Amino acid sequence: MSTLVADCPRCGAQKMTHDVQCQAWVSQRYNWQNIYEVGCHCRNCMKTATFVVALSKIRLQERFEKENALVSFDGSLNLAFNVERYISCRDEIGRAPPKHLPDPINAAFSEGAICLAVGAPNAAACMFRLCVDLATRPLLPDTKDVSLKQPNEKQRRDLGLRLAWLFDNGHLPDSLRSLAKCIREDANDGAHVGNLTTEDTLDLVEFTERLLNRLITEPRELELAGERRLARRRVV
Repeated sequence: MSTLVADCPRCGAQKMTHDVQCQAWVSQRYNWQNIYEVGCHCRNCMKTATFVVALSKIRLQERFEKENALVSFDGSLNLAFNVERYISCRDEIGRAPPKHLPDPINAAFSEGAICLAVGAPNAAACMFRLCVDLATRPLLPDTKDVSLKQPNEKQRRDLGLRLAWLFDNGHLPDSLRSLAKCIREDANDGAHVGNLTTEDTLDLVEFTERLLNRLITEPRELELAGERRLARRRVV
């Protein structure tokens, strides 16, 4: 059975050895860094805790993708994994990001969901606003292409003005326009005034989810479906 050295969240013992008893794959970053949750038993207080660990060496990816590899590893997982945190009340209520998001947008959405879950709506609003900002910047035309209609510098810089320009010029579906007002109202209040309620932030969450699904998730799902169709035809 493998071990993990980490600060125990149950008794507070620092750099304590834990026996690893179970594992669960959670996600993957950068197309190689696998993230796991590992259930551990503290040797000091004899209580259990679950840690989130991230693979630290790409060359070990295949080795630890085998069934139950983290639990059966003969040694300390610290040799191959970084301990990121432990599972706590922040994980009780979660809002999963839409699928296929680029890592920066996925990270911002996840952080916003955590802020919302722990009762920090203003911080959550800032993170969901960041998601929209990152997702819409690539929709702006290249400044060097003189054949395309261009927004002015303020429209490029200001998210609310940028969204209005993108809607007016057909770069965003008009069906989302009515929801987009939360960016100008609620998101700005969250960043500059700090007077949002959870209900206010949920409007922003709804717009962010719909926008990301339309811009990123749905096109990628269609692309993957096309790839599966071609693969089936090659097999036949």
